[in-house]
Amino acid sequence: MIDIPYAIGAIAAMAVVTFALRALPFLAARFLQSHPLVQQLGRFLPLAIMTLLLLHTLVGHARDNPSGPWAEAVAVLTVLALQWWKKHPLLSILAGTALYVLLRNWGP
Repeated sequence: MIDIPYAIGAIAAMAVVTFALRALPFLAARFLQSHPLVQQLGRFLPLAIMTLLLLHTLVGHARDNPSGPWAEAVAVLTVLALQWWKKHPLLSILAGTALYVLLRNWGP
């Protein structure tokens, strides 16, 4: 037979623990925002994460392509050149993506 008070107590305990675990990052963020290490990570980490994702994707696609990594290299160089010249991220990303798709689908 099910012990009703025990079941209600267990569910209440699980609810309190779940709420506390979900609220903890918001409470900790208030105190960590002014910490210099967290501020430094906030400036550095997005670039590092995007760089690692880019390298992982490029290496994976370059291995799969029998004609070599040329489409990837040309697309990345196009993005870098457009970003350096126009300083417009959306234009750079769209142009590089379009060029990559064209080279991979209709290239040698």
